[in-house]
Amino acid sequence: MYFLPYNRSLRDFSRELRNHSMLSEILLWQKLRAGSFRGYSFNRQKPLGNYIVDFYCKKLNLVIEVDGDSHFYDEVFLNDVMRQDALEKMGLYFLRFSDIEVKKQMNSVLAQIGFYIDDWEALHLK
Repeated sequence: MYFLPYNRSLRDFSRELRNHSMLSEILLWQKLRAGSFRGYSFNRQKPLGNYIVDFYCKKLNLVIEVDGDSHFYDEVFLNDVMRQDALEKMGLYFLRFSDIEVKKQMNSVLAQIGFYIDDWEALHLK
């Protein structure tokens, strides 16, 4: 993987997002933080290029996004598609969950993240 650009001008906004997270982001962070999910380290509200992603694991090249209700509006949805496309061109992979999924189906969300990790490990840890 090559170097991903870090936009320093997003650092303060990233901190603000961490301090005003949605409940679903906080709940998922409790499962992912400090290498507690299968030993992989995740960052929260991480600036990558000109964007800030909800969760990022450098080792896995994985971005996890938690979408609230606002992401279902056409304009926001189209911005998400363009943003994801730009980040995927940097070699990143995405898992996207709804706010409700994280709150009501956490085991399923964690299983999907686990399936991604299983596939990654099968390819990279032979």
